[in-house]
Amino acid sequence: MSIVIKEVKSRCDLRKFVKFGIDLYEGNPYYCPPIFMDEMDTFNVKKNPALEVSDFIIFMAYRDNKIVGRIVGIVNHRANEAWKVKKCRFGWFDFIDDYEVFKALIDAVAAWGKSKGMDCLNGPVGFTDFDKEGLLIEGFDYNAPMASLYTHPYYIAHYERYGLEKEADWIEFQIQAPKDAPERMKRIAEIVSKRSKVHTVKVKNARELTRRYGYTYFDVFDAAYQKLYNFQPLTQRQKEYYCKMFFPLLNFDFVTIVVNEDDQIVAVGVGMPSLSDALRKCKGRLFPFGWYHILKALKAKKMTDFDLLLIAVRPDYQDKGVNSLVFAEMGPHFADYEIQRVETTSILETNSKNQANFADLDHIQHKRRRAYIKAI
Repeated sequence: MSIVIKEVKSRCDLRKFVKFGIDLYEGNPYYCPPIFMDEMDTFNVKKNPALEVSDFIIFMAYRDNKIVGRIVGIVNHRANEAWKVKKCRFGWFDFIDDYEVFKALIDAVAAWGKSKGMDCLNGPVGFTDFDKEGLLIEGFDYNAPMASLYTHPYYIAHYERYGLEKEADWIEFQIQAPKDAPERMKRIAEIVSKRSKVHTVKVKNARELTRRYGYTYFDVFDAAYQKLYNFQPLTQRQKEYYCKMFFPLLNFDFVTIVVNEDDQIVAVGVGMPSLSDALRKCKGRLFPFGWYHILKALKAKKMTDFDLLLIAVRPDYQDKGVNSLVFAEMGPHFADYEIQRVETTSILETNSKNQANFADLDHIQHKRRRAYIKAI
């Protein structure tokens, strides 16, 4: 039977869209489903401010009235203007192992993008850098953190057959959690603190962080990441949106703020307990009992796996060892919580400064993911 491509327009169909992306990985022990409600809200123009600066379209592929694939086409106008490109992004691209399904979906996005004046396809990426991005190329037999995209190995062959080519690669590391911060890192942190007149600040919760520093930590992200692939600073509404989404998931023992003598934030380190097992147990659904598994993981005093979400250092404080203060502060908590493994999020393969953060730690590079591009 032929493949039928339909645009997703109703909330009912959107639920099917989200459900298909989870069901396709049924039984996979490494895949981590998203929180179902958050995924729905991502495409709600009343809730996700990223949609204020982007056009998007959602397609599903059907064969014999059965869903066999899905994709989202995105034109991020702010990012395109900033980078002086005409990219049609694609993301949330999942499909059965069938090239005809793959081609029908991406052809639909290419045609839509071309109608918007775009000249190339780029993906898998999302609306912003806070969305999951990058096709998994290596590391299929490792746990997928909540913030990372996991994809089937067969996807790669279909991307290459279609003529999509590498534009950027990210790598990820697994760190054997130290019992304490390495002595060398402690010494460096002490020296850097005195020389650069910086020190760490601990905040107990999101309310204290916002009361004391507002949203200025995003200024550090913007400055630190401004030259990285596809990066675009967030609007004020986007900052509020992501804070509302992520703050409830954070353990503030693993939120480290580094400030200078004027109490300005110059570096940020953020991590969280791994929610992968909890989300697998509830298949991403908070109700009726999914909230219990997630809350249990968030409140755990002992945990095996930990996700290091980001380390950002203001450019004028880079190459000064400021990142050592982040690890020196986090290190003792790894032992307190009996953490064994730390998973990093994606780091551009060209970002040697960020990769150097782990030089003094026992680590392996175990994953690679890729963003593709093709002219249309």
